[in-house]
Amino acid sequence: MYYPDELVEEIREKNDIVSVVGEYVKLTRKGGSYFGLCPFHNEKTGSFSVSPQKQMYYCFGCHKGGNVFSFLMDYENYTFPEAVKVLGERVGVDLPEIEYSESAKQQKDEKTKMLEMYKHAATFYYRMLRTSHGQIGYQYLRKRELTDETIKRFGLGYSTKFGKDLYNYLKKQGFSDQMMIDGGLVSYSEKAGTYDRFWNRVMFPIMDANHKVIGFGGRVMGEGEPKYLNSPETKIFDKSRNLYGLNFARASRKDNMIICEGYMDVIALHQAGFTQAVASLGTALTENQCRLIARYTKKVLLTYDSDAAGTNAALRAIPMLKEAGLSVSVINMKPYKDPDEFIKALGAEAFEERINQAVNSFLFEIEVIERRYDFKDPESKTAFFKATAKKLLEFTEEIERNTYVEAVADRYHLPYEKLKKMVDTMGEAASSMPVREKPRSGIQKKQKEDGITKAQKLLITWMISDDRLFDEISKHVELRDFTNELYRTVVEMLYQQKAQGKLKPAEIMSHFTDSENQGEVASLFHTELKQIEKKEELEKAVTETIIKVKEHSYNVQIDEMDKNDMIAWQKILQEKSKLQRLHISL
Repeated sequence: MYYPDELVEEIREKNDIVSVVGEYVKLTRKGGSYFGLCPFHNEKTGSFSVSPQKQMYYCFGCHKGGNVFSFLMDYENYTFPEAVKVLGERVGVDLPEIEYSESAKQQKDEKTKMLEMYKHAATFYYRMLRTSHGQIGYQYLRKRELTDETIKRFGLGYSTKFGKDLYNYLKKQGFSDQMMIDGGLVSYSEKAGTYDRFWNRVMFPIMDANHKVIGFGGRVMGEGEPKYLNSPETKIFDKSRNLYGLNFARASRKDNMIICEGYMDVIALHQAGFTQAVASLGTALTENQCRLIARYTKKVLLTYDSDAAGTNAALRAIPMLKEAGLSVSVINMKPYKDPDEFIKALGAEAFEERINQAVNSFLFEIEVIERRYDFKDPESKTAFFKATAKKLLEFTEEIERNTYVEAVADRYHLPYEKLKKMVDTMGEAASSMPVREKPRSGIQKKQKEDGITKAQKLLITWMISDDRLFDEISKHVELRDFTNELYRTVVEMLYQQKAQGKLKPAEIMSHFTDSENQGEVASLFHTELKQIEKKEELEKAVTETIIKVKEHSYNVQIDEMDKNDMIAWQKILQEKSKLQRLHISL
């Protein structure tokens, strides 16, 4: 069995959805709801709504929605029992041991088994590093000036040159070929059969925030491509939602987090005492990773490589980090390429000085713009200030914008009033230009609803939004009138809740586990009603909608009934004729 409904509801009620979602998404209050950028698709304007009254969320862009449980299920890829457990622990509710359904048990068992397999693999690689076969890997790490203590702390290891060592080891531990292939530790081809994915590489275990190994990065020894090879995405590993070193950095007592590009940068910084360092996993920083960082700190320091590629990576990361609500500064690594080289050359004390000298991210962006212009050429210098003025217009708040105008003017020895006038003039010119069409988000719009579906949905939305409407509609509309099966289930629960004295939309969401159904049900509770100010107009609209729904219901009943049952046939025809006299009075 699952957790008792009463216990699930207690946990849901104790976990305020605004508080929980706010740990992942930057929310801003607008009226009675909170809005932010949807964590489930890329968007420029916040269409993600969280209602404290309904204790639900809904995205008007991608149409995902639900309650506090479904949010964690979608965001963290939890099963329902896992979401209940995490939220129960969050509010101090003790949970009994439960028996899972067969499908839930299978899913949990597969994830547990894969985590166990990765733990065995990490142990195998770590042991191989200390064997004669692993000396090439061990010597590489020692040449990189890593201590044995650091190697042990990060669980660094080595995958041998022989293509089946890990496969044979895991086979002896009882893991199936399919599990190894699904977990990305082993590959298969008709020509070579089953063989290790990683070979002749120094291995970097990737751990989640709770120190569980969920993937690997492997650095090839000697010649070979690719230089770095990472685990593929699996049931336990999503590289866009994890960070290398986060398991240690989250426990750091520093007031910032340092973002690096590579594994060795993170390890070198940790060894030097900067235990707040993390890195993205072989790809550019993602929005999900930015939101993950924002759960642990409000300030980040970028230490990307000082070359052109590193500069471009920093420029891409800055707006995403700011959007996640983070304060961003950039550390100057020059004349060295990265933190690893810097620490080896100058040591921890010098790096601490660079942290203290870190430049504000906006001023860093201005520095990058400056590199494109020749200050000895008056025309080029003027073009630089125009480009800078345009950049300053990104600040929508006047006070903040003027503060940065002052900082830029001081930095480049330009009179404040002149630069401010240039910014204001460009702003006025920009506001008079026609608005360009916004780029498409890539989200597929929902198919247009048919008239009956829309009418049934409208009735449910009215019932939820107004007690008077609930009472009037429920007098005339029966469960079977909702021919949409999902809507009928929702209305049945609403009727039950109303009989008990209070509507709880978020509790209804707990009864739906399919993400598509969750989104559809959530849309019922978040439909924006057209404001009808006059009572007579609202009465007319409700009356016409009820008639439309019931007429359709009668037609469906006629289609399904026994054509020889004249009594039932006549009764339906009589009911249909009564509809023409129906009038809802509020």
